[in-house]
Amino acid sequence: MIQASGLRKVYGETVALDGVDLHVRQGEIFGVLGQSGAGKSTLLRCVNVLERPTAGTVTVAGQELTSLTGQELNRARQRIGMIHQHFALLSSRTVAGNVAFPLEVMGVAKPERERRVAELLDLVGLSGKAGEHPARLSGGQKQRVGIARALAGNPSVLLSDEATSALDPGTTESILALLRRLNRELGLTILLITHEMNVVKSVCDSVAIMTGGRIEESGPIRELLARPGSRLAAELFPLPVPEPGTVTVTFTGQADEPVISHVVRKFDVDVSILGGALEEVAGSSVGRLRIALTGDESGAALSYLRERGLLVEVAA
Repeated sequence: MIQASGLRKVYGETVALDGVDLHVRQGEIFGVLGQSGAGKSTLLRCVNVLERPTAGTVTVAGQELTSLTGQELNRARQRIGMIHQHFALLSSRTVAGNVAFPLEVMGVAKPERERRVAELLDLVGLSGKAGEHPARLSGGQKQRVGIARALAGNPSVLLSDEATSALDPGTTESILALLRRLNRELGLTILLITHEMNVVKSVCDSVAIMTGGRIEESGPIRELLARPGSRLAAELFPLPVPEPGTVTVTFTGQADEPVISHVVRKFDVDVSILGGALEEVAGSSVGRLRIALTGDESGAALSYLRERGLLVEVAA
């Protein structure tokens, strides 16, 4: 649904994006994770060509946006919704007026606008707030208005620029649940920019980790967690630097199975548990365990764990 190839964006002597490739599948929630200055927001603005890349191409739903200008580009942007960190609502307009604004710009007749606005406010749980002004809303309600407005033109893609970073944890959880519901019910593809690992854990199917304008690793979350040396796994499970010979076992889908107990019963080994954690990620339990393995059958025990589909890494 979204494909960026060789994206480069330079501001004077500052390289904000340095050869970024991004591939987002239709119908998934894709998170771009990184700290401030990593290039995440610049990447998002290049996807809908609010920032025109210095080099590279962006294709959305089969249409290369970087080759478009003027009215052609504006029409293509109507299929891409955008929600913002600080809501970007018009204070002089009511909730209904804010949601109706893009429909007015698109020339939608008033009866159809009113019908669509009512439908969208019901979708995001704000049916009773149509006549309120933004100043009377909570942060979570303001973001729901922003989401409804982003959906006004029936987009196939929704871009989210740190949409929950200004919200408290409870409100963040409710907004993420709403985004997941919209993703499933409407088939929306969502590209989500965040610096929070909890956001990635809660709703993302795939992730790209950015540093210094480059993508360090990218792909479906479960595939990345099962990849040796994964940056995502290291950030999700921040275990101490391993001592030589210690073993790190990553469970992706087998976290509820007593595999360590099986190893102890099956092989002549002793297992010492040095650390570990269990997390709910992308809808399933994922765990990482640091162990020390001793005994004559240690090699056979490690082979057994690998045969069970576990990622086994032995520190050098």
